[in-house]
Amino acid sequence: MKAYIFPGQGAQFVGMGKDLYEKSDIAKKLFQQANEILGFEITKTMFEGSEENLKQTKITQPAIFLHSVILAKVVEINPDMVAGHSLGEFSALVSNGTLSFEDGLKLVLNRALAMQKACEIQQGSMAAILGLADDKVIEICSNITNDVVVAANFNCPGQLVISGSESGIAIACEQMKAAGAKRALPLPVGGAFHSPLMEPARVELADAIKNTHFSSPLCPVYQNINAQPSIDIENIKHNLISQLTGSVKWTQSVQKMIQDGATEFVECGPGKVLQGLVGKIAQGTVTSSVTF
Repeated sequence: MKAYIFPGQGAQFVGMGKDLYEKSDIAKKLFQQANEILGFEITKTMFEGSEENLKQTKITQPAIFLHSVILAKVVEINPDMVAGHSLGEFSALVSNGTLSFEDGLKLVLNRALAMQKACEIQQGSMAAILGLADDKVIEICSNITNDVVVAANFNCPGQLVISGSESGIAIACEQMKAAGAKRALPLPVGGAFHSPLMEPARVELADAIKNTHFSSPLCPVYQNINAQPSIDIENIKHNLISQLTGSVKWTQSVQKMIQDGATEFVECGPGKVLQGLVGKIAQGTVTSSVTF
């Protein structure tokens, strides 16, 4: 069984999607449609913009979504199951027919803008913790009571990202290193994603999701918040809303997909980060990329 997986923020690169636009009439039409929906020429930034411009949240998230979804439509993928890392969950939901291209893009833009606002309300940060058991990371975070610090991204064994207030992250990094972490690296991000500090964004996105049409999916989506498959529309909506303040259980999602019969993981979108994570989660698993 083939599991199609979709990357999240951080997978962007200068010139992304340009080949698709130039070689496929379908892609060209969808990119032009995206410009109209967004109200600005995102294609100009994707194809010609600087790395710095691509890092803007309102650009990054729609850009990665568009690259992933348009690539999937051009090659006409036929997944048995899907999953996406953080933002990638929206790409996954378009690929399995739950969301239309238009509605998916609108929700992604709404998500990006809501997250940016939340970052301005409450500054936060994130850090990658390498070489420490997940349980130990969770324990250290839970023992920091005067600041917000949580386990945010379970990327693969030995690689977990924490999220929270700037002071909380600084304290946690010192404690992680003291506990034996190989590295505790602050990340160059503008906010505490997947933490309680994203609550204002969660509230705003919840309204948008509740007012968006969701269709019955063609195959299960394994969602970040609980690493479980879902085909129930209301359950998918609930999990998608909870994702903004909850952790990304990527390790657990991949393990569950394998348990449910996945024999190959195909990454659809910019980069190959998820393939690398899958290889660390389950050594020997067949991985590949969607090519055009």
